[in-house]
Amino acid sequence: MIIQEINIRKMKMKMKHPFTTSFGTFHEKKFLLLEAKDELGNSGWGESVAFDSPWYNEETLETNLHIIRDFLIPIIVGKKIGHPDEVSERFSAIRKNNMAKSTVEGAIWDLYAKRNKMTLAQALGGELDKIEVGISIGIHEKVEDLVETVRRFVEEGYKRIKVKIKPGYDVEVIRELRKQFPDVPLMADANSAYTLDDVELLKQLDAFNLTMIEQPLASDDIIDHATLQKQLKTPICLDESIHSLEDTRKAVELGSTKIINIKIGRVGGLTEAKRIHDYCMEQGIPVWCGGMLESGIGRAHNVALTTLPNFILPGDTAGSSRYWEEDVISPEVIVEDGYITVPTAYGIGYEPNYNAMDKFTVEQYQFKA
Repeated sequence: MIIQEINIRKMKMKMKHPFTTSFGTFHEKKFLLLEAKDELGNSGWGESVAFDSPWYNEETLETNLHIIRDFLIPIIVGKKIGHPDEVSERFSAIRKNNMAKSTVEGAIWDLYAKRNKMTLAQALGGELDKIEVGISIGIHEKVEDLVETVRRFVEEGYKRIKVKIKPGYDVEVIRELRKQFPDVPLMADANSAYTLDDVELLKQLDAFNLTMIEQPLASDDIIDHATLQKQLKTPICLDESIHSLEDTRKAVELGSTKIINIKIGRVGGLTEAKRIHDYCMEQGIPVWCGGMLESGIGRAHNVALTTLPNFILPGDTAGSSRYWEEDVISPEVIVEDGYITVPTAYGIGYEPNYNAMDKFTVEQYQFKA
């Protein structure tokens, strides 16, 4: 296929409810949608998951736009691409900027699947026709409000509950949740809020039979996590520390992690995500798909990836209605009794809702061969 045209939309969508983590509160999500068109008029869609400030990592919406426009698009527009795996190879001369790379690569994966009359899940080698879904819940001012939020999602059938923690909002919060929900699969996400000075505090979490504690230490650390894991019974899951297959290999060999969170944007695209999945499967390390408050486009990519066989833990890909009054795809992503049915239409399986896209579009850019 030949990439004849790239269209970018800068989007702004108000969140249905504020979402609070250890590094900030989100009331709206600004992001990029990218459409790639081939010589036959087919189009594929990708989404940048970078935030508008560098809270999660060093990338932002504006740096993604710069890298995509000035460096990545010239590499692929007007060029012939045989398979999406070639995209990451062509982008390899550009250091890091994984979320920018993933935005473009995701659109080309969608386009490739459509051209070959496959679902994106099939193109990736997925095996499942429905996926288990967990939910990620932000920090609440009152623990009793958090308990009621968790209760609502448990009653809706979500298969795993993840709650954000931070210093001063951790052990007692988890204690109360475990008291109220003794049998619910529960995990804590620290978003790098702790250090090795907090070992004794973190060891207290071992009492609550958590599925995992996610990224307790620094976002660029692998070594200290190995030290911490030796002192914890609870499995450590790495998120922000894992940007590539090489990071994964080193973390596993050092004993820094027992579970890997795969986020497509963080690792640079579906090709690298699949490589990490395959390696972890060989090593007996379970993986799950993390979320970045995506719109329906990014959410659809997560659904497709999660159909691979080593995604044995429920991910963060909740339904559209969890975050948005109106999503940018049709139909929207729907969760029923804790499962999402994998769509059977070609590509990502959802159609762009152009009326909604136009409503939330702030700026547009077009690039042609």
